[in-house]
Amino acid sequence: MKEFSYTITDPVGIHARPAGLLVKQLAQFSSTATICRGNDSCDGKKLLALMKLRVKQGETIVVKVEGADEDAAIEAAKTFLSANL
Repeated sequence: MKEFSYTITDPVGIHARPAGLLVKQLAQFSSTATICRGNDSCDGKKLLALMKLRVKQGETIVVKVEGADEDAAIEAAKTFLSANL
């Protein structure tokens, strides 16, 4: 399992457009992806679950990826988050 932390810098937090793009990005991989905020977590491949986390600017999320292509998936998630959120 690979994981990393990321602090959201977007003034609106994780909102619909980038959340949808993140879900699409993670769905390209066979590995499971989990996004955690505090004690709450969700499947990173499910848009509504990600939106229910209500991640705001300045909050830190932890992205956990496990599976055959976890290295590529975690790098894609890091790149996406730093470019979009």
